[in-house]
Amino acid sequence: MSRLPIVAVVGRPNVGKSTLINRIIGRRSAVVEERPGVTRDRREFMADWSGRQFLLIDTGGWQVAGDELATDISGQAEAALASADVVLFVLDASTSIADDDLGVATLLRTTPERVVVVANKVDDAARELDIAELWSLGLGEPIPISALHGRGTGDLLDRLIDRLPALDEVPEIDPLPRLAIVGRPNVGKSTLLNQLLKDERVLVSPVPGTTRDPIDAVVELGGVRYNIVDTAGIRRAPKVKEDTEFYSVLRAREALAAADVALLLIDSVEGVTQQDQRIAEEAADGGAGLIVMLNKWDVADLEQREATEAAVARRLGFISWAPVLRISAKTGARLHRLDKTLELVIRNRSRRLQTPRLNRLVREWHAAHPPPVRKGRRPHIVYAVQAGVEPPTIVVFVGGGVLGDDYLRFIEHRIRGVEDFIGTPVKVVARRRGRKDGA
Repeated sequence: MSRLPIVAVVGRPNVGKSTLINRIIGRRSAVVEERPGVTRDRREFMADWSGRQFLLIDTGGWQVAGDELATDISGQAEAALASADVVLFVLDASTSIADDDLGVATLLRTTPERVVVVANKVDDAARELDIAELWSLGLGEPIPISALHGRGTGDLLDRLIDRLPALDEVPEIDPLPRLAIVGRPNVGKSTLLNQLLKDERVLVSPVPGTTRDPIDAVVELGGVRYNIVDTAGIRRAPKVKEDTEFYSVLRAREALAAADVALLLIDSVEGVTQQDQRIAEEAADGGAGLIVMLNKWDVADLEQREATEAAVARRLGFISWAPVLRISAKTGARLHRLDKTLELVIRNRSRRLQTPRLNRLVREWHAAHPPPVRKGRRPHIVYAVQAGVEPPTIVVFVGGGVLGDDYLRFIEHRIRGVEDFIGTPVKVVARRRGRKDGA
């Protein structure tokens, strides 16, 4: 089965690459802000035009000179170019050609046949005269567009489709289990993704907040392929001060909500924080499987290790069902245990209890430990059934009163004692028995 053609969107910072990406894919997915360097990593999106599918790669802005982070961003753009079938070279037609534009053009002249020059910010016909200078780059005819308003983007996509290599067939997109790497800023999430991919796919910087967007990739672990997402660090709401950071955190939460399994990364040197608790609670409440990964275990001293393990038991006791791995994302130490742990968690998310067995167990627990009296009435469980999986969801039908959350937690605890649900939340919900049944 043939692969999808790859289209890379490149250019210097702040020329509108992410705005163009959002226009092509039809949703606000790439973070857009009028400030250079907002896109830090290369991201991949499925796109379609006139029935042709292709993979669209959004890159960070190319810069001839700058700090270490700017150099890394430029390296990401070069890596995207190496694998691309077609390159959309985006320039700001409202300004003169900059040194960074010339740097990109020099790199692209080695294969001009795969380059489409995009003259962005041409908002009306009068501004089309501004693109004349772009012919001097020697990369062919510039296509005038306005990514913000959509002007000319249809013509651009028609030109793009003409440049795509022929496909004998359109590949089917098989759904893969989704993993989300989550945690506070700067705990090593991007380092972990790069280690799993064996590729410097995501920028790693000591500056918190380097990852702005969720970064999607496909990784194979133990012979199983997963869609894995490196998310922006999730901060407490009062600390989210910028619009860009707000949307980054929002998308991180969206990625978490869509995940089958969340990999919660915790800094073993700093220990478990209140924010780690909140993220764990959010993952469990959302129904994702959960694996706690204590990162930087190799550099933590004995006292820090003991303190972190004690804090896991104390602060994360409500997810005591989650496996705990002690790893080093930087060196890859102990990461070989992740594939078997993932297989276990995903298997347990689909585990079912047969209804006769479930009801027999619930009756035994109910008889030995009946629910407490509430408002003068003692509720009783009439029937129980597993209503769903991913996560396993148990519905108990109750008569004679209201079943409290404490008793629902009691049932969950007992269920975990008789069945292997390691790594997955188990939802136990109560429903009142209808009046026709005598409630």
